[in-house]
Amino acid sequence: MIRIFLILLFFILFLIATIPVLFVGWILKKINPKAADICNLRIVQWAFRVVIRLAGTKLSIIGEDRVPKDRPVLYIPNHQSYFDIIITYSRCPGLTGYVSKDMLEKVPLLSTWMKRLYCLFLNRSDMKAGMKMILTGIDYIKSGISICIFPEGTRNTRPEDGLLPFKEASFKMATKTGCPIVPVAITNSQEIWEAHFPAVKKCRVIVEYGEPIYLEELSPEQRKFPGAYTKAKIEEMLNRHKAMLSA
Repeated sequence: MIRIFLILLFFILFLIATIPVLFVGWILKKINPKAADICNLRIVQWAFRVVIRLAGTKLSIIGEDRVPKDRPVLYIPNHQSYFDIIITYSRCPGLTGYVSKDMLEKVPLLSTWMKRLYCLFLNRSDMKAGMKMILTGIDYIKSGISICIFPEGTRNTRPEDGLLPFKEASFKMATKTGCPIVPVAITNSQEIWEAHFPAVKKCRVIVEYGEPIYLEELSPEQRKFPGAYTKAKIEEMLNRHKAMLSA
């Protein structure tokens, strides 16, 4: 239980201690928006790396060099744990907004940081708001900001049974902008916390970045269902991970 206590303490102290940082960042944004964005990104990435260290998580990263560095992308990971966000965001080479549940928009300070980092809040019960969110994401990508969305729509509580169905609407930002899709396979992240809630335990997590998917290079049928195509690519990586964990 000591690990979860340390993580929660660090999280609370970070939000409180960075209140002045948010104010300075607000001023910097008016002077040099790009510098403010990069500062916000690196500060949060540092904090997430601290959380990963406190959790005792050992990361095995594969294929990170496959991620395009010269253009925004749509990251498509599978989803087993809240730590998926912490782990993957700590590795993003550039500005990246995550699609999140709208309930987090109501959390003081946390929501401020998320908005500064171009995160998008999804209301699943409001189709009009969902479409507005997608349009905002399209604008972000066009302005050079990558987006990460979990196409399963929620955490998969039984990853041993396979991936949940991918929602094809999750890929609209790629189909409308032509940005590359980067499939991301995450294995064993549920063993950090969810598998033995409320304790946080040391474990090994494998994160693999697949080859970028360029929609214009796919067949007409594959372009029609990019979710199914991407899901198959992630499943291939997850199957390889099973052998790696058992080795």
